[in-house]
Amino acid sequence: MADKLKRYTIFILLMIGLVFLGIGCTGTKYNEGPSPAEKTPAGTKGIFLKGSDTVLPLAQAEAEEFMIENPGKSVTVTGGGSGVGIAALIDGEVDIAAASREMKTNEIEAAKANGISPVEHTIAYDGISVVVNPSNPVSELTFGQLRGIYNGSISNWKEVGGEDRPIVVISRDSSSGTYEYFKEAVLLGDEYRPEALTQPATGGVVGEVSQNPNAIGYIGVAYLDKSIKSLSLDAGKGPEAPTSKNIISGAYPLSRPLYFYTNGEPTGLTKEFINFVMSETGQNLVSEVGYFPVNK
Repeated sequence: MADKLKRYTIFILLMIGLVFLGIGCTGTKYNEGPSPAEKTPAGTKGIFLKGSDTVLPLAQAEAEEFMIENPGKSVTVTGGGSGVGIAALIDGEVDIAAASREMKTNEIEAAKANGISPVEHTIAYDGISVVVNPSNPVSELTFGQLRGIYNGSISNWKEVGGEDRPIVVISRDSSSGTYEYFKEAVLLGDEYRPEALTQPATGGVVGEVSQNPNAIGYIGVAYLDKSIKSLSLDAGKGPEAPTSKNIISGAYPLSRPLYFYTNGEPTGLTKEFINFVMSETGQNLVSEVGYFPVNK
């Protein structure tokens, strides 16, 4: 009886050991993580798009609708600024660079030196809205006044018909295509005033202006909301508001194209996505987001 009990006890202990050994092996495999095949399901196709914060809400909307209509195909969209997206294209890190300005000559040269052949695609049109806090009584500026505010020669709102308050100038940072466009179109070769507060994203400009009654900034019209007030601009033909009619007609002076850049003529999924953006469905999304279709 004692021998049988002893043998039974040894058997139970061996079985318990095997169970714990199995658990330990299973745990080791789990900690190693899934295999690459498990991380990327078979048949999944994807492209990467990076760049302009102005283009970002449009690119996100287009990607979401494209993926709904094309299950199993992926479009990953991130912002960071036109310069960031173009740099990523030059380095071969993305399939599409989104930009709110044209590529510069030195960027095209750097791309070609790296074996990249940039091809430009105009996907929509945009207007740049100059914005102030809703409490600011100023409702319009001439181009000369706007230039003076941003180059530092005008520093008080009373100089442009407002109250006796200092002007707080908000700008995008230098990686932004909007920064480059505004500098070229408004400052006409002048430098931004040194004390201008820079924001890395459009949302930062909106936030600062909405909270500061003395602030002024510039953003893409798609970002306009009730927390800020857009100004009419007079470039010599009378003040014009950044309405869709004025932007499409060219009456509003701060209008520009928005771009996708690819390495060579697009192929495969990149071509499919750009064709979708340029389709009737894609261009309707352009209008829904707050920009202006290229076919109008």
